[in-house]
Amino acid sequence: MNYKIQIYTNSEKEAWNEFLLNCKNYHFMFNRDFMDYHSDRFEDFSLIFKDEKDKIVALLPGNIKDNIFYSHEGLSFGGFLIDKNFHTIDMVEIFSQMKVFLKNKNISKIIYKCIPVIYHKYPAQEDLYALFINEAILYRRDVSSSIYLDEGYVYSESKRRSINKAKKKGLICVEVDQPSLVWGVIREVLKDNHNQCPIHNEIEIDLLKSKFPDNIKAYQCCLDDEIIAAVVTFETDRVVHTQYLACNTKGREVAALDYLIDFLINKNIKSAKIFNLGISNENEGKYLNIGLITQKERFGARAIIHDFYNVSL
Repeated sequence: MNYKIQIYTNSEKEAWNEFLLNCKNYHFMFNRDFMDYHSDRFEDFSLIFKDEKDKIVALLPGNIKDNIFYSHEGLSFGGFLIDKNFHTIDMVEIFSQMKVFLKNKNISKIIYKCIPVIYHKYPAQEDLYALFINEAILYRRDVSSSIYLDEGYVYSESKRRSINKAKKKGLICVEVDQPSLVWGVIREVLKDNHNQCPIHNEIEIDLLKSKFPDNIKAYQCCLDDEIIAAVVTFETDRVVHTQYLACNTKGREVAALDYLIDFLINKNIKSAKIFNLGISNENEGKYLNIGLITQKERFGARAIIHDFYNVSL
């Protein structure tokens, strides 16, 4: 089948968002109201694939820079978005046709970020086979840590002691209405520990929260009315992901982050299937922060992989 490939424009916003709702690998980050908040930073080049009846069959969030197509630099991950009616042979054909389309647009390379399997509502790895067929090169692999909440996860003895220690200090964990309320401690910790700033600023994260109130949540852990640890989560109906984790010096002294994470796990144990604690590596996956991943694994979390491929055109 010959597919019609077109570059996304604002006129397709409603159709894009409507198709998303039935995707078997849907995530709210692919909604245009989320993607477009940083449209000034990226040259959007998202692709829409339609069949001969002009019906959308697949989407691919993307941007271009220096004649390279990225699936999308402004998102943590994001490959082909497809529904249950999309088959492996369809993906192979679409990928082949997309290569020709991009090459005709003077694109020299594709950088493709796979959607981690924890976000699949139904098997959705047709793209991995298409990548293999097209001789894609795996150049980066991040290791994330997830807890399957209904599969009998177990905290380590040291983690249980740490949480009990924090409990005796009288810490209080609560959800806050606006993520910006905890941005002070998040900024402080990122600057002091990593010499970095949050990806989002206060205005952006509050804007996104207002657009996706059920998907973006913020929590603080306080001691004597002072915020000493904070978490911002990105949530789907299956996965609770800790997008930001922060604990200042005072918080580390009383294991505040352990206490806050335990609070969140127990809060979500009946409403979500997976609690994801994020990646623990740097340098495109080649450096593993052993101390960081050990802390996550002591909660019972185990490895989930984020893969990155490049395809030369």
